[in-house]
Amino acid sequence: MATENDPHATLIDLLPKFRFAMVTTMNEEGAHVARPLTVQDREFDGDLWFIVGRDSSVAAHVAAQPAVGVALSTNDAWVSLAGNAEVVDDLERLRDYWSPAVEAWFPDGPEDPNVTLLKIDATSGEYWSSPGGTVASIISLVKSKVTGEPYEGRNDTVDL
Repeated sequence: MATENDPHATLIDLLPKFRFAMVTTMNEEGAHVARPLTVQDREFDGDLWFIVGRDSSVAAHVAAQPAVGVALSTNDAWVSLAGNAEVVDDLERLRDYWSPAVEAWFPDGPEDPNVTLLKIDATSGEYWSSPGGTVASIISLVKSKVTGEPYEGRNDTVDL
């Protein structure tokens, strides 16, 4: 369990809160391109897994330039990760992650040769969170407005 004195543990505790991520890669012209992907798994070492099409732009971009950025958010927490991505062919893991929602994007199932995994090995991260969740955040924002004292959220940078 995270404590305010352990930024690494706080970041690891925040990761399961996120279902979707904006994954940013660099295209052939050197421009950043972000797209939403569904987080499939969050390992305690900071790895994130996504199901992607082998012929997708994200797969092509990471093949040419593996450095990526990942942004995740909820109502009371935000995380930014930097790391390196790779396409991973692991049919057993793909089957474990498979769901009806994934099937909507890939109707031929996990055995479809165009379906693969994207693994992002996060090397660093930064988080911002509101203490106590949504209700506490609203109370803190009101308190800040009434007292003139700055809002107190948590923020830290972590090497993974």
